[in-house]
Amino acid sequence: MLSLSLMQTELIEYGKFSPNRRWVAYESAETGTVEVYVREFQGSGRRWQVSAGGGLWPDWRRDGKELFYLSGGKLMAVDVKASDSSFEPGVPKLLFERGLDSSSAVSTHSFAVSGDGQRFLIPVPVEELSSAPITVVMNWTADLKR
Repeated sequence: MLSLSLMQTELIEYGKFSPNRRWVAYESAETGTVEVYVREFQGSGRRWQVSAGGGLWPDWRRDGKELFYLSGGKLMAVDVKASDSSFEPGVPKLLFERGLDSSSAVSTHSFAVSGDGQRFLIPVPVEELSSAPITVVMNWTADLKR
């Protein structure tokens, strides 16, 4: 995780470097809504808004050709075309619903993506616990000797 302030604001932003370390994807509430942006780490300072309708916790695919983020309880993906001198985000697309109440506060980076962008590790709320019976088997090693 990278915590930094890319602009001279009092806002706390979360950011992740692209795999080639040239670009930084970050979240900012500068406009009043938290959105995901990308900008060059060093250079012109130009930025591109990647999310539409809010975004948190950006994360890159290992090859830098896709960016993932959360938006209102949904996991989103954006195809990215980036070179040493240009950056072009695609249109955000819904991958799937996370199963979290979007009104709940998210205090930690709450998903992990595999390097190829094909698998995700996502915490989900535990359903109400039922009172299923527990079976305890004692002296189970005695059955192994038979």
